[in-house]
This record gives sequence, structure tokens and C-alpha cells, in this order.
Amino acid sequence: MRIVVVGAVESTVAAIEALLESQTAPAAVVTLPREALSRHSDAIDISQAVSATLPIIYAEDVNSAPIVAEVRQLNPDIIFIVGWSQVCKAPFRKAARLGCIGFHPSLLPKLRGRAVIPWTILTHQQETGASFFWIDDGIDTGDILRQQRFRLRNDETARSLYDRQRSAIRELIPQIVNDFHQGVATRTPQNHDNATYCARRRPRDGKIDWHADADGVLTFIRAVGDPYPGAFTTMDGERLSIWTARPYADSHRYIGLPGQIQTLTTGGFVVRCGNGECVEVTKWTTPADRKIARHAVLGEAE
Repeated sequence: MRIVVVGAVESTVAAIEALLESQTAPAAVVTLPREALSRHSDAIDISQAVSATLPIIYAEDVNSAPIVAEVRQLNPDIIFIVGWSQVCKAPFRKAARLGCIGFHPSLLPKLRGRAVIPWTILTHQQETGASFFWIDDGIDTGDILRQQRFRLRNDETARSLYDRQRSAIRELIPQIVNDFHQGVATRTPQNHDNATYCARRRPRDGKIDWHADADGVLTFIRAVGDPYPGAFTTMDGERLSIWTARPYADSHRYIGLPGQIQTLTTGGFVVRCGNGECVEVTKWTTPADRKIARHAVLGEAE
């Protein structure tokens, strides 16, 4: 079976590794050129993450005539789309004899669309999953091939959920390859009446609202962190990225404004939130490792 993989994120690497472990090396990998990586929040250099023996095709637009022609010449049976946000149009999909199979980090038809992992956490989903589906003319609307479901943990982060999705990819792809070898690959139509949709998120949407309650702030930080651009605020007009935080037990001892740094701790610093409770920030980055100033009001307009 000849397979082409399209993608430019960590999940793409998981798909490639799963194929290699299934003794089905991709005929080629289509990915972003290096100069385009910075324009995508979680893109990585695939050429540095996979075997040097795998042919790489660089493309910003898989629907362009030269890319369609190059992929068609490979005579793929299947094209796996894993970690590629561009819509794959019919001419590209028809380059594969059997069609294109997409990956989506939710239990379709729930949470179609963009930024699914952050939205999964932000909307307090109790259950989610991973879906491989046949790509059609719609957005995440095609028939389901295989799914895996799992429950979210109370402390789920973007990174932990992303890693669980990568594990699901590694488990599902060998099953899918075997399905094709056995001639039992299926198509289960989605119930479109149950569909929900996620809007895209931009890096600037990671700004923390310190007027939210402490639980809301903690959820937000967990949802938009690594491998995404992360939650941020400002201190004296300069960006302060916040990667991890936790509840602070002694909130009742401090009085201040939402966003105000109440005290410094051995593990970080304490910030007051809108409901009077505090969070302790435990991992952060600032320009030039600037020192944290006690009583500074984060996010305050200059």
C-alpha cells in the first residue's frame, strides 16, 4: 500500500512513526517549508523530526497544480492528512486512489473546526477522543473510519491532551492499515445534527483576564499553553508569558486588585483574581528574564 502523509506538527510525526512501525513507510511527506513555520502556532520542522530517507515535498498550498501533479505521480492509495489546517480540495484528494483520510482531535461530529484542544479544555468537556475520517468537500464532515474516546482529567493541559492525541494516532493508524489490508475499512456517516463548531484562536487570544475567577484563570492557562503560544499578560507594558499556575491556599491573607502581584514565593509569585482568590504562578517567561515586581498590576493599561 502506497501512502502519502501531509502535515507539519508533532501529531504528523506520530502518524509517520506509526506507519513505519507498521512496516508501511510513506512514499513521501508533504509539509511546510521552513520559512513558513513561524506563521503557524504549533508547526515544527518535519524534516528534522523524521528519517532522512523519507522523501519530503515542501508546500504552502497543497491545492496548487504543481503539488497536485507531484503527489499524483507517486500513485498513492491513501493520503493521510494529520496536522494540516488548509482545506484539501477535490483535485488533491483525487490524487489518491482510495481517497484522503483526515485526523481530528475530537469525537466527531463534536468540536469540528479549529483550535480544538484549547476549546476542549476551555469548555470543560468531560469526554473527548480522536477521529480518523474520510475527507470530503465539507470541514470535518466526512464519514468516520475509526475513533478512540477518552475522558478528560481535572488537571488536563494542552500538552497532556495533545500527547494523548498523539498516543491515539499511534494506536489507530496500525488498525487502519490492517483494515485496508483485510478489506474491511469502513465508512460510518456522521450525525450532522449533533455537530458543534470551534472557531479559530489567534496568539493574541491568549491574553489573561485577571477579572475572571481563579478557577477560570487556571483553566485558561492550562488550555492555551505548550505546544501553543501560551497565556500571557503584561507587566509595565512588557509581555509576561505564563505557562503553569496552581491554586493558592492563603488567598484570604491578601487584599489587592485583580491582576496584582500580592507576594513572591519560593516557587514563583501570587496574583489576585477577580473573585478575591489568588493563583500562584510557577512557570513564566519575560523579556531578558526581567524580575517580577511585588505589587505590580499585571495587564494594567499603560
